[in-house]
Parts: sequence; structure tokens; C-alpha cells
Amino acid sequence: MEMIENLRTFLENGEDWERKPTSVPGVSLIRLPATRNRPASLAVEVNPLGPKGLPIKKKGIMIMSSQELDAFQQLLSNQKLTNLLGGIEELLPEKKAAQKQGDVLQI
Repeated sequence: MEMIENLRTFLENGEDWERKPTSVPGVSLIRLPATRNRPASLAVEVNPLGPKGLPIKKKGIMIMSSQELDAFQQLLSNQKLTNLLGGIEELLPEKKAAQKQGDVLQI
């Protein structure tokens, strides 16, 4: 019940587009503003954290229902998607590591 009350409070008192972290790393709650067709609502954003504890993407996947979650889970667990990404990684060179501080041109 406490989680439901916390969600209700965030929905009623949160700012539009406000993000609230959760106890699950890489999962946050977003308060979506009201539109002409619907009242303010909540969504979950999934954006895994990298080795340094920062999100790996600028924006994550926004999920608004358990049906959407099921659809994403099915899609992301498809072996053909894994094969496709493996082909892309084989075709394209690896991302270069960030330059060290000493390699920065001082102006």
C-alpha cells in the first residue's frame, strides 16, 4: 500500500516531466503532463546504468503498462535481434575509448 500512496503523491504533486529514481538501478518514474485528451499520468523509464553508474543512453525506454512491458520483453529476448546486433558489431569498428585528460589540447 505504501508504494501506491507514494505513486499517488508523485502524480498529484510532482512537476511535469519530473523523474523520480526507484530502488531498482536503471529504472525511474516519470510524471507525464496532462494533455487535451488525458489527465496527468505516470510512466516507467528503463535506462540501464553503465560501469560508472550513469545511464547508457540519453533517453531510455518509456513504458506505461504491463502489456507494453510484455511486448518489449518478447522483442528484446528474440534471438534474431541478438544475431542482428552481433552482425552490426562485427561490421562496424569498436567505439574508441574516451581520450585521457592528458590528451586534451589546452587553449
